[in-house]
Amino acid sequence: MSSEELLKVSYLKKHFAVDKGKTLKAVNDVSFSIKKGETFGLVGESGCGKSTLGRTLIRLYQKTAGDVYFNGVNVFEATEHERKQLTRQMQMIFQDPYASLNPRATVMDSIAEGMVIQGLNKGKKRKERVHELLRTVGLNEEHAERYPHEFSGGQRQRIGIARALALEPEFIIADEPISALDVSIQAQVVNLLKQLQKERGLTYLFIAHDLSMVKHISDRIAVMYLGQIVELTDSDSLYASPLHPYTQALLSAIPIPDPDVEDKRERIILKGELPSPIDPPSGCVFRTRCAYAMDVCAEAKPALKEWKAGHFAACHLLEETGAAKETAARTLQS
Repeated sequence: MSSEELLKVSYLKKHFAVDKGKTLKAVNDVSFSIKKGETFGLVGESGCGKSTLGRTLIRLYQKTAGDVYFNGVNVFEATEHERKQLTRQMQMIFQDPYASLNPRATVMDSIAEGMVIQGLNKGKKRKERVHELLRTVGLNEEHAERYPHEFSGGQRQRIGIARALALEPEFIIADEPISALDVSIQAQVVNLLKQLQKERGLTYLFIAHDLSMVKHISDRIAVMYLGQIVELTDSDSLYASPLHPYTQALLSAIPIPDPDVEDKRERIILKGELPSPIDPPSGCVFRTRCAYAMDVCAEAKPALKEWKAGHFAACHLLEETGAAKETAARTLQS
C-alpha cells in the first residue's frame, strides 16, 4: 500500500427531497481519504448511508455539498475529457448480482458495454478481452454467450467483477458485494478480490455491514451511523480497542466460535430504533440509543478527532473522561 492519496472526500453531503418539503440527509458532512493500493472498509447498519455515499463518489448521484478529489481531479467539476477518464479509472461492483445485470443481454454484451462506450478493443480484440476477463474471475470462455439467468448468484457476482475490471480501473467501489451470496460463496469472492488487488494494484472502497468479513479484507475501517462517520482507524485497532459506543456495540454482536467464551462475554444491546435521517437527533446522532448520553450530547455535534495515532472518533464521552489521550486531539479536517 502506497502512502500516496488516491481519493479525498471533504465535507460531502447528499440530501434527498421528500414529501411535504422535508429533506432526507443520507450522507451528512463526511470526510476521509483513501491511499493507493488500500482497501478502505465502510461499515454500519442498513440505512446509515453507506451505499448512497459510494454512489455519490462515482457520480451516480449528484452531491448536495462538499468535494470529492480523485488523483487531484475534482470529480464534480471535471471537464468532459476528465469525466471520461474518471469513468475508466473508477468502477463499481453492485450489491445484487441478480439485478445488476441486464437479463436480455449476454455476458459478452454486459462485460463489453464499457469498452463499446469508451471505444476500446474493437472487433476481435474486444471478444478476446472479454474471454480473458472471464478466465480472470474463474469462469470459462463459453460463458460469454449465455444469459444471466443461467448462472448462480456467485457466478453472477464474478461476472459483475469482470465488468468492473473491463476498463482497467484503478479504484473499485464494492457495494456489499457478498451480502446476497451464500456463506460458502462469500469467502471465494473476497479471496478473488484480494487476489485481483495484489495482481493489479487495485484500490477498494469495500462497503458492508458484516464486520467480521470486513476485518479480513480492509486496511482501515470507517464506521458510519445515520449519514456520519463516528469512528475511523486501522482494522486491528478497531477490533482491539474501539472507542465509540456504537462501534463497541457492533463488535459485541459478532459471534465467537468458542462456546465457553461466547457464553461468558457481555453483549451490548442497543435500545430503540435507528432514527430517521429525515429528522435526525440534535447534537450527537447516536445519543438516543447510547447508554452514556449526557446533556452535552443533545446540545452539540461531536467532532471527529484523533485520540490515538490514526484513530479517530466522534464522541463527547472521550472529551469528558480524557480517554485515549496519548496524542493531542486534533480534528480529521485540520
